[in-house]
Amino acid sequence: MASDSKQYGLSPEIMAYIGAHSRPLDEVQQWLVDETSKLGGISVMQISTEQGTFMTMLARLMGARRAIEVGTFTGYSALCIARGLSHGGQLVCCDVSEKWTDTAREAWKRAGVDHLIDLRIGNAAETLAALDDGPFDLAFIDADKTGYLSYYQQILPRLRAGGVILVDNTLWFARVISETDDSADTVALREFNDYVINDSSVESVMLPIADGLTMIVKK
Repeated sequence: MASDSKQYGLSPEIMAYIGAHSRPLDEVQQWLVDETSKLGGISVMQISTEQGTFMTMLARLMGARRAIEVGTFTGYSALCIARGLSHGGQLVCCDVSEKWTDTAREAWKRAGVDHLIDLRIGNAAETLAALDDGPFDLAFIDADKTGYLSYYQQILPRLRAGGVILVDNTLWFARVISETDDSADTVALREFNDYVINDSSVESVMLPIADGLTMIVKK
């Protein structure tokens, strides 16, 4: 499936074993993975399926009711988060693409969670600055890498104590440890990772799920 290419460092045999011992995709999830795959190489932007399962379970365990994500793409992460929300919950989604999120809207409708999702199209920094929603229980950041630190700094004050921010791609296909990669995205992710680990207002752990998933808990 589209997200498997993110699983660097693990053999195909191990990945097959993990897949066989994780919750299987349902009809809507499989449809969304297949539709996203049709986009070609850019489909790598979709989160991994085991990452989605983790996010659903985390939202349920937290009893999350208010959630926000920056970077929706074709909607797989939003679908997973929405399914984990408590009764009466809502997820605010920030994205810039009507085209990609049209697929997301269709998936959410098929899954029966469209009424839980408030999609806001536009510049994410401006959308966050204008937010009067919250406080949020759970946030997910998976957008332009050079914007990560700004999104984090805008979301954190709007997060309740004990709330969680999940951040995708923090290993960046191991480029963050490359001594020769000084591209803008790689530099931004290194700076973000260093900032978070030195932020005394939170606790964090970098999980080797997919392309690196950092879990941040507000004190």
